Amino acid sequence: IIHNYVLIFLEDCGMYFPEVKNHPDKYLQKCPESVKKWLKQLKSAGKILLLITSSHSDYCRLLCEHIIGSDFEEYFDIVITNALKPGFFSHTPNQRPFRTLENDEEQEALLSLDKPGWYSQGNAIQLYELLKKMTGKLDPKVVYFGDSMHSDIFPARHYSNWETVFILEELLGDKVMVPAESESEPLEKKGKYEEDQPKTPYFISKQWGSFFVDRLPVLENAEETLVRTWSCRCISTYSTIAIPSLEAIADLPLDYRFTRFSSNSSATAGYFPSPPGALLPNEESMTMK
Repeated sequence: IIHNYVLIFLEDCGMYFPEVKNHPDKYLQKCPESVKKWLKQLKSAGKILLLITSSHSDYCRLLCEHIIGSDFEEYFDIVITNALKPGFFSHTPNQRPFRTLENDEEQEALLSLDKPGWYSQGNAIQLYELLKKMTGKLDPKVVYFGDSMHSDIFPARHYSNWETVFILEELLGDKVMVPAESESEPLEKKGKYEEDQPKTPYFISKQWGSFFVDRLPVLENAEETLVRTWSCRCISTYSTIAIPSLEAIADLPLDYRFTRFSSNSSATAGYFPSPPGALLPNEESMTMK
């Protein structure tokens, strides 16, 4: 693992970074035009856009230039790399100060964060003070999008009390994609795995089952009991809403009102555009464990 993921991007060490650098089209998906348009609309509406990633600046630049374009920095007011999440949210300014960058190398620590720009490391406390200055508000509202409960959603809500949008790929699990069969094409010409496509989505594990619901063993003469998983409870506890992708909300009006998880007693309220099917049939009879 240490050899494969050597973090010194410029030295072309290990296997992971050189492979992505040399063949980005093989591993990276372009940002949908609808999402790029949505980001521009947010900025035009006066919102401050942040990009906060634990990736180092050189790797972040490679990804963003390929995914968004060479002008990706124009989409964001503040870019923070090597943020070392979740510590970015839990550490104090003394423990994790911001640093400027020169040629992707970190410079001396900053005592405060005074203006927008590109920074390394840092902490949510000083970032929030900068947001106060930029917005002129004592209590600016922050909506944080992330795809990791551990590094993004839980710490942003628990330590910073930010609104959180959980990008949850498992919400696509209800959509069963079965490729159209082509009887006219000889088997030997098909892709390596095309002749044996699963009938259920790849994100529904055959070993573990649903990400959202567990089925308890059936006792004699008793009905099967469904319980929500611990991960499912974390979603409704620490997320404001959960979505399958940014593309799912990019075409909505900026003033669209989402239903929050906390808006009522239902644990499915915050899923957009719809709750996972595993939670729907017997929602009232499910228990939480």
